Amino acid sequence: MLVVITYDVNTETPEGRTRLRKVAKQCVNYGQRVQNSVFECIMDYSKALEVQNILTKIIDSEKDSLRLYYIGKNYRNKVVHIGTKKVLDLEAPLII
Repeated sequence: MLVVITYDVNTETPEGRTRLRKVAKQCVNYGQRVQNSVFECIMDYSKALEVQNILTKIIDSEKDSLRLYYIGKNYRNKVVHIGTKKVLDLEAPLII
């Protein structure tokens, strides 16, 4: 299923900037960055809960925001892209 992860981390302090880097680093491990603080991830529900737990431990819930959107398996009909960033096939093989 497609899970969209978004976050807004308060970076007014050095600790906040560290949290931001940690959140971004974790998200890169699970999905594709589509905007600065937005990742699209193909994963099952148990993996999504695992990622949610990891990210929840990193953020400061008093200062930061984390959102996970469970789009589902039929996401191709639910996502509209307009603009400059290249649209990626999240299920295609990665060629490095």
